[in-house]
Amino acid sequence: MFRRFLLVVIGLVFAAVALSAQTVESGAGHFYERHLTKEREAIDLPFIRETDVVWESLIWRTIDVREKFNTFFYYPIERNGFDGRRNFAYLIWDAVVADEIPIYADDELKVPLDNYAFVQQFTKADTIILEIVDDDENYEYKTVLVPKEFNSEEMLQVRLKEVWYIGKQNTDMFVRMISLCLTKELYKEHDGDLDYIGTAEMFWIPMQSPLVRRLLTRNEAVFEENSAHQPSWEHIFMSRMFNSYITRESNTYNRSILDYLTGPDAIWESERIETKLLDIWMDMWEY
Repeated sequence: MFRRFLLVVIGLVFAAVALSAQTVESGAGHFYERHLTKEREAIDLPFIRETDVVWESLIWRTIDVREKFNTFFYYPIERNGFDGRRNFAYLIWDAVVADEIPIYADDELKVPLDNYAFVQQFTKADTIILEIVDDDENYEYKTVLVPKEFNSEEMLQVRLKEVWYIGKQNTDMFVRMISLCLTKELYKEHDGDLDYIGTAEMFWIPMQSPLVRRLLTRNEAVFEENSAHQPSWEHIFMSRMFNSYITRESNTYNRSILDYLTGPDAIWESERIETKLLDIWMDMWEY
């Protein structure tokens, strides 16, 4: 009797092990199926009436992905990402190519761009002349077309336009992101070296669009060492999990900081505006 019971227990154990092995083998590149992130929905933003806002200020800021804290924007640099997670530039670009999100030419979102036409223009092949030398040192010049590809390593800045405002109902300060821009570093070849020209804005995306917010909610960044619980890009922006510096605030002359200050003075002006926002919020609680 005992022997028969022992055989039954051993059989159940082997059956459980076999079933577990089949379950592991059924996964594609992982030992369990990830689906919670892909099913997330962005939380609706609170509706704001004009009469609810007693003070507001437009702020433009820049996120430099070369800063140590912001490197999760830049990595992984591989085109297909890591464990299904792409860096921020590839995430946005792939959505633009697939026509999943709208894009605009300006931060006020007044000039819409056609996704297909923009991608075709951006990846348009360049014409270059190659110098070909054979074994007899005969020179031949040949014109070839070199296709251009999107390279996230050239996207070193992310620009944000946002509104800081005070609500009348609870007399607290809030921030609402309006638009976001990817930029591209521009270089010019001179005497065999690449000289830095400047930074060009590629396009702006509406941060309040449900399509954009769904994209950010359903994709995660490689932010922490715990791969099982990575924050979504929506959470990163809503929780302000990035370092940035202010480049402009709404003003009478409609100019940015670099239009009237340079060097250390521009840095101090950026910090002054940041401090001013904090002081306004703190002063609301003084009696």
